[in-house]
Amino acid sequence: MRKLFPNLEREDGLETVLEVPVPEETLLAGDDMSSRSSKTLCTNMKAWMRPHVERAPPSPIGRGAELQLMLGVIGAPLVPLPVVRAYNSALIRDLKEDPIEVSMAKYIVRQYIAASGGEQALDAIKSMYAMGQVRMTASEIPKGNGGDATSIGRKLRKGGAGEVGGFVLWQKQPDLWCLELVVSGCKISAGSDGKVAWRQTPWHQSHASRGPPRPLRRSLQGLDPRCTANLFANSICLGEKAVNGEDCFVLRLDAEAATLRARSSSSVEIIRNTVWGYFSQRTGLLVQLEDSHLLRIKSAAAKESVYWETTMESLIEDYRTIDGVNIAHAGRTSVSLFRFGETSDGHTRTRMEETWTVEEVDFNVWGLSTECFLPPADLKEEKEGGDFGGGGGLVAAKSVRPPFRVRPGPIAARIGPSQVAAIDDESDEEDGSQ
Repeated sequence: MRKLFPNLEREDGLETVLEVPVPEETLLAGDDMSSRSSKTLCTNMKAWMRPHVERAPPSPIGRGAELQLMLGVIGAPLVPLPVVRAYNSALIRDLKEDPIEVSMAKYIVRQYIAASGGEQALDAIKSMYAMGQVRMTASEIPKGNGGDATSIGRKLRKGGAGEVGGFVLWQKQPDLWCLELVVSGCKISAGSDGKVAWRQTPWHQSHASRGPPRPLRRSLQGLDPRCTANLFANSICLGEKAVNGEDCFVLRLDAEAATLRARSSSSVEIIRNTVWGYFSQRTGLLVQLEDSHLLRIKSAAAKESVYWETTMESLIEDYRTIDGVNIAHAGRTSVSLFRFGETSDGHTRTRMEETWTVEEVDFNVWGLSTECFLPPADLKEEKEGGDFGGGGGLVAAKSVRPPFRVRPGPIAARIGPSQVAAIDDESDEEDGSQ
């Protein structure tokens, strides 16, 4: 990962320290590109290093709509429901008092706590820092009469190279976190101060999720065992299933109706939201995290509603011990985004995938204060009947940057900017299509 950006104007000039490290290939790619493409890349890099500029970075090589879709869906999704940090009180009760599926789930969570390093090691973590890199790809499978062999599973970039980038995640107990993610020169920020969870993107300035703040889903992908244990403390055990050659116990947790109502709005209804955890019978660690949600978008112009069903599966791998705690250092997230409810020709299924690796992890970071997790100053409460694209409950009073100029592409042909905004709105609400 590159932490310093070279001075492109003066060879003897000082290098710039990057807020978010980026993969080496992000900068080395310019050697094989045309001078125009190299200039565009450098312009994008400079743009996200100066977040106060009055315009958005140009769409990189015409991939603006596709990149916006991927970042909106899998960039910074949240978990389906708030997590109460009290797994001890929920698990220490006599297991005989609970139904068999509940007591089994609590026993599995206790085994997971022990496999992750034990309660003493987890309680010693007051803050955390993680840095890594990501690679995102997407494809679309049309559903309807017009789908031919050449249009099925079209990749955004040939050879599956995808979009590459890096991320930095900071966390502090309780319920404070901040994520910065840069992919192909575009930066998104997200965080929570314990009272509100917010997100900031180049195309849709500061906005916050409806309902109580929820943890970042990326943290549950093997980075925060404590939060994972708290999430599944009240789950039920469904049985067993083999995942990636590993025999696992399957735990399930459904978002309550009150939580769904709090995250819904007058134009968007979240019908259901469910999360599954697959815990290895051999190691006790989390092997796969899966969640699914269904939402209905009400349109004032059209009589029929549009439904979005999103399924996200994260395979978690490469556990390593850091200060006595097992932390996952690699994984892959697959997303299926299905739109239906209109005519059959309008049905589409979009697939996205993100692979990630974690390169640095540290606990109990000195000097990490609560001021580091304050939301943006332009975050204001949404008025009743406000813009649906505002992000589900809270929106910025003024958008500093205009949205991307979307050029037609494989996915943009069927999923336009307004539809991406709708998904992005829920992604804040649940993020991201989750």
